Amino acid sequence: MSPWTILCDFDGTIAVEDITDALLERYARPEWEELERAWRAGRIGSRECMAGQVALLDMSRAELDAQLGEMRIDPAFPAFVAAATRASLPVRVVSDGLDYAIRAILARHGLDALPIQANRLIATGARSWRLEFPYADADCRKASGMCKCAGAVRAHNTHRRVLLIGDGASDFCAAGEADLVFAKHRLIEHCRHAGIPHVPIVGFADALELLPALAAGTLSADCLPPLPQDAAHHA
Repeated sequence: MSPWTILCDFDGTIAVEDITDALLERYARPEWEELERAWRAGRIGSRECMAGQVALLDMSRAELDAQLGEMRIDPAFPAFVAAATRASLPVRVVSDGLDYAIRAILARHGLDALPIQANRLIATGARSWRLEFPYADADCRKASGMCKCAGAVRAHNTHRRVLLIGDGASDFCAAGEADLVFAKHRLIEHCRHAGIPHVPIVGFADALELLPALAAGTLSADCLPPLPQDAAHHA
C-alpha cells in the first residue's frame, strides 16, 4: 500500500475557473457581491458566505446543467488520475464548492468514480437552491463549509502522508496539515511565507511529471517528515 493520499482542490485547480463564481455572476441576484466583500474582509466565514450566495441563485436545473457543460478542467487531470491509480496513490477531491457541479463536470471526463467531499447543493424549487455542509467542522479556523484541515488530519490518521494540490485561500489551512503541497497561484506565496514544504506547479502536467518521484519517495525527501512506523510496515 502506498503511504500517500492525494487531496485535490477543485475550483481553480482541477477546474480551469471557479465554478461557483461563474454561476453567481450569471444567475445570482446582485446582493451576492456584498456577501463576497464581507467574506474577503474577514467579517464572515466562507460557510456563511456561500450559504447566503447560493440562496440568491435564480436558475433552473436546465440552466445549471447547460452552464456546467461549458466548464473546462485542466486537460492533464485525467492522465494524472490514471497515473496515480496505477501507482496506488488514492486521489480524493476536497472542495469548498458545490458537489453537484463537481460530479457533473468530472462525469463528462469519465472521472465520476473519484471520491468527492464538498458542500451539498439542493434544489428547493424550480429556480431556488440551498446549500448543506456535511463536511463542516465546528472547530474549523476558517469557518469553511468543507473543512479541508480536518480532511488532511483524517488522512494522516490512516498512517499516510498527505499531498495537497491547491491554488488559493480555501487551501491555506489544509496546506499546514499536509506533508507536501503542489501549489498554484496564491497558495505558492502562502507556502513560502509559512515555510510549508511545497513544489510550485502551473497545472497537472507538472504534477504528472512529479508523480513518479513522489511514488518512489525521492521527491523533496529532505523536507518531508519520516513516515509513521505503521505506514512503513504497510508500504
